Amino acid sequence: MKLPKIFVATTLCLGAASAFGLQRPATAAVQSIRSNVPFVGRDNGPMVQPIGVDGKRLPVALNSEVTAGQSGEAMKTRGGALPVDIPLLLYFLFWYVGNYYYNITNKLALKAAGGSAGFPMTISSLQLAVGCLYGIFLWVAPDARNSPSVTLDDIVKMLPVAFCFMGAHSASVFALSAGAVSFGQIVKSAEPAFAAVLSQFVYGKKISKAKWLCLPIVIGGVILASVKELDFAWSALISACIANLFAAFKGNENKKLMETEGLKDRMGSVGNQFALTSILGFLMSIPLVLAKEGSKIGEFIELWKTTPVLSFNLIASGLWFYGYNELATMTLKKTGAVTQSVANTAKRVIVIVGVAIVLGESLDPIKLLGCAIGIGGVFLYSIIDNLLKKD
Repeated sequence: MKLPKIFVATTLCLGAASAFGLQRPATAAVQSIRSNVPFVGRDNGPMVQPIGVDGKRLPVALNSEVTAGQSGEAMKTRGGALPVDIPLLLYFLFWYVGNYYYNITNKLALKAAGGSAGFPMTISSLQLAVGCLYGIFLWVAPDARNSPSVTLDDIVKMLPVAFCFMGAHSASVFALSAGAVSFGQIVKSAEPAFAAVLSQFVYGKKISKAKWLCLPIVIGGVILASVKELDFAWSALISACIANLFAAFKGNENKKLMETEGLKDRMGSVGNQFALTSILGFLMSIPLVLAKEGSKIGEFIELWKTTPVLSFNLIASGLWFYGYNELATMTLKKTGAVTQSVANTAKRVIVIVGVAIVLGESLDPIKLLGCAIGIGGVFLYSIIDNLLKKD
């Protein structure tokens, strides 16, 4: 596996998409070009008048939304292809690729550092540090990204979200250090069960009966996948569950945060929000690292100097983690609820199967069946209310 070449090439694309965004051509520029082309303008009619499906000419009304709509409908009816949202497709692509390579490089770094008995907390913290440096670089680089103009009060309000973000990441890294990546991902797919309990009993947000009925499917799938897990470890299961708990808290706290008046304008962009969250999360992770692994930091530094596999994959995983999380947020903001559910489901399947094959992890049929049931339950949980909604 020639990871360095793949890493360099794809990271450049991931960074470009994250830093500058993927925009369609400006409408004003297109209109300017049209105005200078003969036979196409406000005073000149179209060279070819649109014809409806009944064979009759459609009324000419340049720059009219009605005509545009009629032409679009005729195009759809005739089976014509409508413009594809290329930026959105690229967001999906880089999100999936980033998540896939993060899991691989993260596991390789953890193995090089001794697994769960080595330095999982140190690695998780340094991964956040790498992301912080990248985010800060985008603020200072010319024409990359405008820095946020948040207040001290905004920072204080972001602390709960940042703490939950740090907790979810640290627990996830520990879970992946203690067991197989595929098993950790299967357990993490049960996050909706934790989110449902918290929303209902902590945040007072009612969850529909239909969603509650989906949770046994999710939990049953996770249990079934655990039965034939060759690398099963209670520490991996418990850590993944703790990661789910933190992630569920983070989702609810983030919703509360975004209700703060004017906060979105002061942050400026989704990228700035994630960069600030990463910086605060990294600072909060330092005491945890010192408490758990501070006594052997010297050993880690020596490993860093003498083990290129550790240093390379730690930096790589930090960049992948930052990039795919930011792009995932951008992607989900551009899509609807059902699309998000399908995207997350597909992503987990790709990561679980793909990473297991690359890292040589077990893919027992019972484990795959449990994985399919659990992830299918998560997908059903995500769309069940829409399916049962009355028109």
